[in-house]
Amino acid sequence: MKILETERLILRPFEETDFEAVHSYASVAENIEYMFWGPNNEYQTKEFILQSISQSKEHPCKNYQYASVLKSSKKLIGGCNLSLVGDDEAEIGWIVHKDYWKQGFGTEIGKRIVEFGFSELGLHRIIAHCDTENYGSYRVMERIGMRREGCFIEARPASKFSDKKYGDEYSYAILKDEWEAQQEISYYNSLPVIFDDFVDISNLTDGEIELYCIAKKPALPEKKWVPAYVFEICCNGSHVGELNLRIGYTDGLYYGGQIGYSVDEQHRGHGYAEKACRLLAPVIRAHGMKKVLFTNNITNIDSKRTCEKLGAKLIRIARLPKWHDLYKEGLQFVNVFEWSVDEDDQ
Repeated sequence: MKILETERLILRPFEETDFEAVHSYASVAENIEYMFWGPNNEYQTKEFILQSISQSKEHPCKNYQYASVLKSSKKLIGGCNLSLVGDDEAEIGWIVHKDYWKQGFGTEIGKRIVEFGFSELGLHRIIAHCDTENYGSYRVMERIGMRREGCFIEARPASKFSDKKYGDEYSYAILKDEWEAQQEISYYNSLPVIFDDFVDISNLTDGEIELYCIAKKPALPEKKWVPAYVFEICCNGSHVGELNLRIGYTDGLYYGGQIGYSVDEQHRGHGYAEKACRLLAPVIRAHGMKKVLFTNNITNIDSKRTCEKLGAKLIRIARLPKWHDLYKEGLQFVNVFEWSVDEDDQ
């Protein structure tokens, strides 16, 4: 079983010498308040460790049980597991000693085992469950990108400290393509961007069409809106469409794009959208951006063709998260295109 690492932890197979550290959390009701099992007696903890060691040696392994060990001190502070369900799905879980709660270790563990499941085991879907009262657990699930798929009433044993017999359960999941999109978002959000102020804009023309800046919209941090330019697209002095350029990278712009355009119906078919986008290259470069994203409805063939003529490459067909405005407008999927703005692009 492969050893995994995070920034602060080593995730390794359990060893018999781990008994004291494991029992220090597995035997404490507060630490396993919402678990199906425990509090453990010494026999149960020893049985768990022996079973975990045995499972780690199976080929192929079906239940990856990891001890979570601090790199700095080699101290075992918890555990996690990934249990296969069929060939391409798995359920994950974790536990951290209460002395190490609220320090981000659960999120760190969760991110690494999700990465392991998708990038190294080739899984399609990963799920997790928790009691609806277990805020710490479901917040970890959300921080590692999982979606809440449902709430099941009285589906599990109640909290160890509850008078109730049963508790309600949240079900979370993440698909491989959603996880890959999250990795791409992190990449784009790390790209350089310069915005001290809006730049002066003049003479954006290719001899056939012209762009006129008609608005400069400041950022609205409370809405997570970045600064944006609005351009009128003109041909021979007549209005033919509109173009928007958003400066920066955010989670929302991964799904909505830095560039948006519309051409009036009577002026379509002349390639004005593509030509207008090319004219934006010096403005984009002036803000230190080398890559911008376009997104469009997967049924919008004309917009997709515009991106292809521009030389943008299709990154993926992305599932829209429910929080995004486009999802609220009724879309479920968008094409995500990346355009690299070359220095010699005119």
